[in-house]
Amino acid sequence: MWNRTDDQVILVLIRHGATQANKEHRYLGRTDEGLSEEGIEALLSYQKQGYYPNVDCLFVSPMKRCLETAQILYPDLKPTVIPEWEETDFGKFEYKNYEDLKDDPAYQAWIDSGGTMPFPEGESREQFQARCEKGFSRMCGILSRKKAGAVGIIAHGGTIMALLSKYCGNDYYDYQVRNGRGFVCLMERERIWDTI
Repeated sequence: MWNRTDDQVILVLIRHGATQANKEHRYLGRTDEGLSEEGIEALLSYQKQGYYPNVDCLFVSPMKRCLETAQILYPDLKPTVIPEWEETDFGKFEYKNYEDLKDDPAYQAWIDSGGTMPFPEGESREQFQARCEKGFSRMCGILSRKKAGAVGIIAHGGTIMALLSKYCGNDYYDYQVRNGRGFVCLMERERIWDTI
C-alpha cells in the first residue's frame, strides 16, 4: 500500500528554450532546429533563479530543441524520449510567420476558425492531441514500473497545451506558455493506471 505522498506524482512540464524561429514568431513544428544563444542564456538565467524543481526522471520530445533543453536543465538525468510528443505538423505553414502568410487565403481561413481547422497538408488539432495522449500513456506505462515522486516533461508548447487541456480541463489555448517556462501539476497514481 502506498502512503499519502506515494499516491501522488508531481509533473513538471517545461516548454523547450527559445530558438531563432521562436524569436521570429515562426510556426516551428517538424523543423529540427536547436536552441538559439539567447534561448540558452534565458534557460541558464531561469535555472540560476531556481525556476526548475528537481525531478527523479525525465521524459522529452525527440526534437533537438527539447533534448538540448533537457541537457542544460537536468544534465545528470538520462531522458526517455517519447516520439509522439513531436510538435504539431504545421504543413504549408511550417517555418513561416504572419508576414509570410498574411495574404494566404488558407491562412486566413485557419485564423477565422479560431485555430480549429487542420493545418493545410498538416495535422488537425484532434490528430495532434490524440498523438500526445498516446505518448502520455506510454510515459505512464514506464512510470508504473518506477517509484518516481517528481517527473519532468520537456516538450513543445503545443504538446503541453494538448496534455493539460485533456487532463486538467479548460481550453487548449488556456495553457499557452513561453519558452523555458511551464507548469507544475499533481497527479494521483490512480490516473497513471487509468491511462495505461
